[in-house]
Amino acid sequence: MKKIEAIIKPFKLDDVREALSDIGITGMTVTEVRGFGRQKGHTELYRGAEYMVDFLPKVKMEIVVPDDLLEQCLDAIVDTAQTGKIGDGKIFVYEVERVIRIRTGEENEDAI
Repeated sequence: MKKIEAIIKPFKLDDVREALSDIGITGMTVTEVRGFGRQKGHTELYRGAEYMVDFLPKVKMEIVVPDDLLEQCLDAIVDTAQTGKIGDGKIFVYEVERVIRIRTGEENEDAI
């Protein structure tokens, strides 16, 4: 099993969720986060004063998938989250040793 962490632009969340649902992904955790990278930030005006916004709003999606669905999930995320502009985000993939569904006690792929 693998854990996918994808940092994407917030307005792409619904499209990515739909694309993952189409390939059979039934659950994920989504967190609103802020960060910066090459995109840096931008300046905004507030009451006549200009200030720098360093951390930009992003969405972090966390999904645990069986090994055989990994490439399909990665392709779905990249294809739907990509705008071609700086700040599209990143995807991280981790190995998952064990999963337990608390309610039923199911383990590993049965639990996801």
